Amino acid sequence: MSSTPAPRVFIVLLNWNGWEDTVECIASLQKLHYENRKIIVVDNASQDDSVEKIHQRFPHIKLIENEKNAGFSAGNNIGIKYALKHNAEYVWLLNNDTVVDSRALTPLVEKMEQQPEIGICGSKLIYYDQPDTIQVLGGGSYNKWLGVPRNFGQHKPVDMDFDPQHIEENLDFIIGASMMVSRSFLEDVGLLCEDYFLYHEEIDWGLRAQKKYELGFVPDSVVYHKEGQSIGATNLDMNNKSRLSDYYGIKNRLKISYKFHPWTLPLVYLTTLYSIFNRMKRNQWDRIPMILKLFFTFNNNERY
Repeated sequence: MSSTPAPRVFIVLLNWNGWEDTVECIASLQKLHYENRKIIVVDNASQDDSVEKIHQRFPHIKLIENEKNAGFSAGNNIGIKYALKHNAEYVWLLNNDTVVDSRALTPLVEKMEQQPEIGICGSKLIYYDQPDTIQVLGGGSYNKWLGVPRNFGQHKPVDMDFDPQHIEENLDFIIGASMMVSRSFLEDVGLLCEDYFLYHEEIDWGLRAQKKYELGFVPDSVVYHKEGQSIGATNLDMNNKSRLSDYYGIKNRLKISYKFHPWTLPLVYLTTLYSIFNRMKRNQWDRIPMILKLFFTFNNNERY
């Protein structure tokens, strides 16, 4: 960093019935080497006394209470609006079930200061319970014909060799667990789309950013992610993926395809039907009626 004041960064954590994770995340954020930062916690109408427990431990942290569970995008947008109103130059969106390395923020700021064409920048995410395994390197690519994302580096050894520039050049989205966003991006491209409630919001952001901003990746920004603590979602064990996670994953796959690439919907529909066979193999028979209902009732009213 130069001798000029470091850019002001607001860190937004969205909490829903997960105060223990949020407390651990805040504790790690307080050890960051980067000083010009402020933490905001947005609580999505938790029912586990989260607000009281978080406030007791961190009385000086800004805590915004929502009257209802507004979903991932709407909840984070409340924090983003607060940050912009209070002169944030960057907003770091972090999942509350993450623990950050003390050096995680500084290289993100340095990268975006050096390359202002980058609108969103991602970290090296590592599985919290398997610190020898990568969750994702920054983000991934999006296959519009099948309507499916692919996370870069997922399940690979943490010490694997990779080319950060190659990853950066092929990014279609930054994973939602750690997204560093510039003020100019937020003012130009806009906030997170609130149509999805859960999943695909970061893909929507990446697609909206095309031809306006680039996406970045900083391997020196290390974040440990527990993944899906509040909603029962994990890519390590698909058999334990919750019904809620499954529902929104499938529904929003159709929704984002319709919004950006409607001509691909026939193929996306076919891959959605194929998912029924996967649920059969996992003995998740109760999911099949849900998938069929999504398939046959996905109409204009549900697309928006």
